[in-house]
Amino acid sequence: MNVQGVDAVVTGGASGLGAATSRALAASGARVAILDRNVLLGAALARELGASFFEVDVADGPAVEAALADLGDLRVLVCCAGIGGGRGVVRRNGPHDLESFEHIVRVNLVGTFNCLRLAAWKMHTLEPNAKGERGVIVTTSSIAAYDGVDGGAAYSASKGGVASMTLPLARDLGRYGIRVVSIAPGPFATPLTENMPNDFDAKLIADSPFPHRMGEPPEYAALAMHLIDNPMMNGEVIRIDAAMRMAPSSLR
Repeated sequence: MNVQGVDAVVTGGASGLGAATSRALAASGARVAILDRNVLLGAALARELGASFFEVDVADGPAVEAALADLGDLRVLVCCAGIGGGRGVVRRNGPHDLESFEHIVRVNLVGTFNCLRLAAWKMHTLEPNAKGERGVIVTTSSIAAYDGVDGGAAYSASKGGVASMTLPLARDLGRYGIRVVSIAPGPFATPLTENMPNDFDAKLIADSPFPHRMGEPPEYAALAMHLIDNPMMNGEVIRIDAAMRMAPSSLR
């Protein structure tokens, strides 16, 4: 998919992986729309890139639909919006609260599906390009979908859902010339990992075969751009994690 001159939406596009992807898309000539809850960062980045910004809760159907309403040539959606959080199922003061579990799943999984269902609806009405494509959707799962740590049941459940729906979505939307691919990052240097305990952070880095460091957001963006560009990439979840496999965190 050539992004020159097309509308591209990045959720969570104000910081971290989303900001890097917004920059990469804008540099390639896309008309970028940033969807985020952070007005200060989102508006500033939009001004920098000549993009548009929408303050949106990704799990809010009418709000996302309104943000996409005026995008007449929406060909690309990259879903980077997400939240973290961890706690044990059984704690000294009682069981894991249901509210925080539901909140993480609502943002990471329901929010992803909400945005892609609305984007896919707009994409399917467009004329296909020379390669028969109408659109590309890139979601963000996590290696926690496969080897999550103790205390991370909610996060792993949410990201596992994103990973698991990738192939069904690709099969569902393929008839319209819409591809769906997911990226499963390991630990990246983003606001989401800023509160990670230093000892756990250091252990993850040390256990990486190579390179021994956190990922950088432009590395995620580079993979997202390749997936958008390559028409054979469809229905797959791609890990980007320096061959890391997460071990128990010793969270107690």
